[in-house]
Amino acid sequence: MSTEPDWITTPVTADLLRGFLDVEETAHGLLPHRLPAWARRQIPDDRLAQAEAQPSGVRLAFRTRATTVELDALPTKRVYQGFPAPADGVYDLMADGRLTAQATVPGGNVYTVTDMVTQSAELTEGPAGTARFTGLPAGDKDVEIWLPHTEITELRALRTDAPVERARDRGRRVWMHHGSSISHGSNATHPTATWPALAAAEGQVELVNLGFGGSALLDPFTARAMRDAPADLISVKIGINIVNADAMRLRAFTPAVHGFLDTLREGHPSTPLLVVSALLCPVQEDTPGPLAPDFDGGTLRFRATGDPAERAAGRLALGVVRAELARIVARRAAEDPHLHYLDGRELYGEREYAQFPLPDEVHPDPAGHRRIAENFGRLVFGPGGPFAAAPPVTDASRSASGCGTVE
Repeated sequence: MSTEPDWITTPVTADLLRGFLDVEETAHGLLPHRLPAWARRQIPDDRLAQAEAQPSGVRLAFRTRATTVELDALPTKRVYQGFPAPADGVYDLMADGRLTAQATVPGGNVYTVTDMVTQSAELTEGPAGTARFTGLPAGDKDVEIWLPHTEITELRALRTDAPVERARDRGRRVWMHHGSSISHGSNATHPTATWPALAAAEGQVELVNLGFGGSALLDPFTARAMRDAPADLISVKIGINIVNADAMRLRAFTPAVHGFLDTLREGHPSTPLLVVSALLCPVQEDTPGPLAPDFDGGTLRFRATGDPAERAAGRLALGVVRAELARIVARRAAEDPHLHYLDGRELYGEREYAQFPLPDEVHPDPAGHRRIAENFGRLVFGPGGPFAAAPPVTDASRSASGCGTVE
């Protein structure tokens, strides 16, 4: 006799999603995006095109009494030629705010980067699969399924053994954060273990994570996308990608920061806005980029290749960037009382580096993500922090992290 439950299929639509800015209707399902379609058309490289489609912080949210849940999805997995394939991305199921079950979807498309410097790549198509969660707590509960933060994920079908209702409004503030690969979740083992997800849980806010691996470069289209998205709290982490890409000199960096902040203020004139400089990264503190992969000993590490002497001519290292960001924010804050600055070394500095060294000299390990989140929670969401005060619930909060458009 079959033990399969009587399945109820619920269409995966935008109103089931949180933490996205746009969704694309594909031939077989729904593909969440973290930048809107008009911004994606302005993306200049494949690295950002891949990163924004990886759904870090994106989750399905619904209320149900189901004890078994299945989600059909087609993942696209990024691998690097010559290196072992990474483990399958993890789907985290949260029931009433607690991590209750995890699943993976084997197979799927494989996006193979054949050259780490040029980022040239090849796509091999594969089959869709199913993330299956069983043994969930009985009774009505709020369920969130956090999608793998480093796998592009096309959502195809949601099945449950009990009806699904739209998630309840929790009245939480919406925190929109933009940053680099560390904010995206590099080296975190599952999606609710990235430092922004952990910090959002600590601050009891709804997360919109616009951390893009390798691509926090003060792009104007990112600023305009953030300007147009609902948010109660905004943070931007600036510095590491600009330095390790050797993307700017000081002369271009300063007006680019002003322009990015000006754009944010067009849509969010009085929203608490926090500028965070780079975490401690010894290889780039005093040495400009570009950053280069170093395979010495068979382990991937990164090294800076610039000349520290060229800082005098305006070439950027992290120390230069931090000093300039502090100066910019101090000057602007004289007329903008809702603008704040945080030195990233307060989140991950010498003490953290001694306890949780950077495995590849740039990205923290899972324990490092937890420490960053703890420090962010204390300094930013904690008493006296720039995000501590809870204003009245706004339209942004009621939209529960900003459903975007459907392409």
